[in-house]
Amino acid sequence: MEQHNPSIRDEALALLRSGITNRAASELLNVPRGTIGWWLHEDRKRRGVQYVQPTDCPVCTDRDLDRLAYAYLLGLYLGDGHIISKPKQHHLSIFCGDTWPGLIDEAEAVMRRVMPMPRIGRRHKSGCVEVKSYTKHWTCLFPQHGPGKKHERPIILEAWQQEIVDSHSWEFIRGLIHSDGCRAMNWTTRMVGGIRKRYEYPRYWFTNVSADIRRLYTDTLDKLGIEWTHCTRAGKEYNISVARRASVALMDAHVGPKY
Repeated sequence: MEQHNPSIRDEALALLRSGITNRAASELLNVPRGTIGWWLHEDRKRRGVQYVQPTDCPVCTDRDLDRLAYAYLLGLYLGDGHIISKPKQHHLSIFCGDTWPGLIDEAEAVMRRVMPMPRIGRRHKSGCVEVKSYTKHWTCLFPQHGPGKKHERPIILEAWQQEIVDSHSWEFIRGLIHSDGCRAMNWTTRMVGGIRKRYEYPRYWFTNVSADIRRLYTDTLDKLGIEWTHCTRAGKEYNISVARRASVALMDAHVGPKY
């Protein structure tokens, strides 16, 4: 390791104690980040200070939660999200189809609005993009996290989560549709004047194996005055349909197709 003047080390430690990041100190003093990190580690050990990862978690600090962004992110998480929480690995992942770049950008944007501090990355897979935010504090914001698949355990909102869903119901519905739903065109035929004619009409689908998550979706639709029906497709009763013209118009105004 290159030897540096002790005065540079002391200056670096003074900067770090003032709150400056390792990267900023490295660039300011022209010292490798690894060296800066080692100096900080040794200084903490000498002073008997245990390192605590900084956080801007709204549950663990007094920072206000962006409730609008959270309602949408909650829908994404319940649909196509999961949390990894292990001793040395913590992150929230939201999986988005790679044909919807706007959805990918919005998923990342709401993660940053809910918790700006954690590092966020994207991992490209076959047919999808995994948007990942790295912090153990996502379990604070999504207490529904637990072992196994979501449809194999109860999914019940905490009182504070339900209050947010009640206040920002459309954002919650948007998140659910943008994860496990879609806006599609259906068609049917009718006899008109002895001639069979084809008609097309829009429909919103939501499909989720978890009965609890489907219930959260339909309960919220009920509060919004949206008519819906259960549908069985391929022998599976996992589908919720919104096809009534007035209800589709409301969904179009507040949700819209993926983009």
